[in-house]
Amino acid sequence: MAYDQHLADRISAVLNERRISFEAKKMMGGLCFMVDDKMAVGVLKDSLMVRIAPELCDESLRRKGVRQMEFTGTVVKGFLIVDAPTIREQKELEYWIQLCLDFNPKARSSRKSAALKPRSGKGR
Repeated sequence: MAYDQHLADRISAVLNERRISFEAKKMMGGLCFMVDDKMAVGVLKDSLMVRIAPELCDESLRRKGVRQMEFTGTVVKGFLIVDAPTIREQKELEYWIQLCLDFNPKARSSRKSAALKPRSGKGR
């Protein structure tokens, strides 16, 4: 599934301007920007996917062009979709990215630590 490369470039520019270290990864049918090994923001088709503090979601959903993110038919807590017309202005895009960066230090990483990975090989 294709994603809006121009929007991805805009996100990269904001993160670079703020000197945020990130990794862009293709996943979930789009492009996700990982900050400190945690999904922070992304592009799904032509919309912005944001990971924000769950306590801000209800208030954020009252804004025009914002909806809950669903993945395989299930609402994903703390993730919202911001429609393309809502983020045409740079100021709006930067607002959403900042919410993601504010939450990122508190977010849980989905990366499994080496200690939690099952051991392979013969049993004892």
